[in-house]
Amino acid sequence: MSLELLVTLGVFAPLLGAAVAGFFGRRIGNIPSQTVTTGLLFFSCAVAWTVFSQWTWGGLEPFTVQIAPFINVGDFQSNWSIRIDALSAVMLVVVTSVSSLVHLYSWGYMAEDDSKPRFFAYLSLFTFAMLALVTAADFMQLFFGWEGVGLASYLLIGFWFKKATASAAAIKAFVVNRVGDFGFALGIITVFWMFGTIQFAELFPMIASQQGQGWSFLGHTWSALDLAGVLLFIGAMGKSAQFFLHTWLPDAMEGPTPVSALIHAATMVTAGVYMVCLLSPIYEYAPTASLLIAIVGAVTALFAATVGLMQNDIKRVIAYSTCSQLGYMFFAAGVGVYESAMFHLFTHAFFKALLFLGAGSVIHGMHHEQDMRKMGGLWKLLPVTYAVMMIGTIAITGLGIPEIGGFAGFYSKDSIIESAYAAASTGHSAAGYFAFFVGIIAAGLTSYYSWRLIFMTFHNKPQWTEEAMAHAHASGHDDHASQAQIETHSEPIEDGDHNAHGHDDHGHHGPLKPHESPWIMLVPLILLSIGAIAAGFVFAPEFIGHHETEFWRGAIFNGATNHVLHESHEVPLWVKWSPLVLTLLGAAIAWYYYVLREGLAKRMAANEGPLWSFLYNKWYFDEIYDFVFVRGAKGLGDLFWKIGDVKIIDGLGPNGAAWASLKSAARLAKIQSGYVYHYAFVMLLGVAGLLAFAIYAWGA
Repeated sequence: MSLELLVTLGVFAPLLGAAVAGFFGRRIGNIPSQTVTTGLLFFSCAVAWTVFSQWTWGGLEPFTVQIAPFINVGDFQSNWSIRIDALSAVMLVVVTSVSSLVHLYSWGYMAEDDSKPRFFAYLSLFTFAMLALVTAADFMQLFFGWEGVGLASYLLIGFWFKKATASAAAIKAFVVNRVGDFGFALGIITVFWMFGTIQFAELFPMIASQQGQGWSFLGHTWSALDLAGVLLFIGAMGKSAQFFLHTWLPDAMEGPTPVSALIHAATMVTAGVYMVCLLSPIYEYAPTASLLIAIVGAVTALFAATVGLMQNDIKRVIAYSTCSQLGYMFFAAGVGVYESAMFHLFTHAFFKALLFLGAGSVIHGMHHEQDMRKMGGLWKLLPVTYAVMMIGTIAITGLGIPEIGGFAGFYSKDSIIESAYAAASTGHSAAGYFAFFVGIIAAGLTSYYSWRLIFMTFHNKPQWTEEAMAHAHASGHDDHASQAQIETHSEPIEDGDHNAHGHDDHGHHGPLKPHESPWIMLVPLILLSIGAIAAGFVFAPEFIGHHETEFWRGAIFNGATNHVLHESHEVPLWVKWSPLVLTLLGAAIAWYYYVLREGLAKRMAANEGPLWSFLYNKWYFDEIYDFVFVRGAKGLGDLFWKIGDVKIIDGLGPNGAAWASLKSAARLAKIQSGYVYHYAFVMLLGVAGLLAFAIYAWGA
């Protein structure tokens, strides 16, 4: 079988799985639906690793598989294609690896749910849309995949649609992403207006020749490439939850935990980073757009890290962590090190999926509890989950020793921070120093809230009781609750479930206590742990080291003056050690507040000071947006409806004419008495009037 055919089958396999589970799931049952979707995902994963290994070590060259015409209207030509190069090879591995493990993990996590075929169909549909996005050879297919993951994320976040908060979160994600997608569509239109094509292979070689092209508007000439770059980045801001368009991401936690891992770790939120790196030929000639990307990314990294300090929901902490890490990726791309951005995307997929699925294991073991303030002392009861969460925490904090090594996050995050300093010191980016200092501060904050999560969840004195866990389990308020549970707050009825009366997973009677997850959930965690440990030192030479030029092979474009990645290897020693110092400082502060002086942070939070309130309430973004946009839109709608439509248009138009007709009819009706003498009198008056008129006319 040729590689082209194998890749085509790998891309479309999740779509086949989604169709089987979605259309026939109720007929064939849960197990066949799960088997088909999961098996096809592992097939796609095997294909992806085959392509990636051949690209990395086998000398595979870029190629494109033309499948069928897509949209052909005049000069607007789009074909459904599968593009294989370094960027798509990396993304294929990231998407299929995490998605296949999420499918497997969901066998255990969603065991209590009564809509498993629908859930697995949505997961597979999401994966297909993402694969279509990352293998697109033109903007039209890219936009198709872009909107496809938006639709699938809406379905997955609102999977428990009878739960009001889940439906609201799904709608919020959909609406906020539409704002970004509007800018993305305008960016595509701008590119087509400038170059007359949306095919990447035709577009990229033409960009340098259009560097000076301008667009006159409001008496000013704007750089057309900068305009296109900014508009396209607005799309990335929505999809990747950057500052101002980030508010949907934490609320996406209302979806099942496997969905959180899939959306936040490897797929939807990284689509914006991938798109910016793919369009490096545009951004290398659009300095204003690149500067905006660097600034927004750095602000996002800092903002999300500060908010993560005060959150108590275990999934919400990790969600804000995702937002912060995406900020790192964007400011890396903004200062010109697209290679480091992609490397962090690659490593982040492993340890962030590990942390989310690990959090799901904690929630499963805690009988639906998500509040870290009600946990504690779990390391002995959940030993495997504790071990993998420790690995994920070490990886995300970038803990490692310069010139020696560490886990995955150490290599990619430090490369970004060092590159930001190099971009500033060489004059390549005006935002370099800002991004550098934000990067090291955010590294310290990341360390603090990550270790805070570990200490509150697994160490300290147990804050849970058997009665509280029984109540949490019976209420079914977390991910595991089926639609019926959410509606009725009843106990699960499937075999092997926990309930408030003390039945454990195996049907034995006894008190409710935290318990380790089944092995079908733990195996994906162990596999992801391997990636969180090894993805850094194994692939750093290929992505950002001495072999990076050979690895990327033109998939990423660097301008003649862009030597930032190479300069990053020569930064001063204090720059290399700064992230480690801040990381250790953050961990030490977390240890002081949550272990050495246990209870101190809780007492400080109880005071609800202004700084605590500001961070706990997420900089009041939701409240501001609710006042400005939600209430503003409602007020504007009421103005047009109640004043413009009802009082002015209807009042002067249909309602006014109808009122006048009604009043006139009422008065005329009074003379319709039904008495003959009244009608005779009116007739006499008419005759008298006619005679008077005739006499007047004749006399004249």
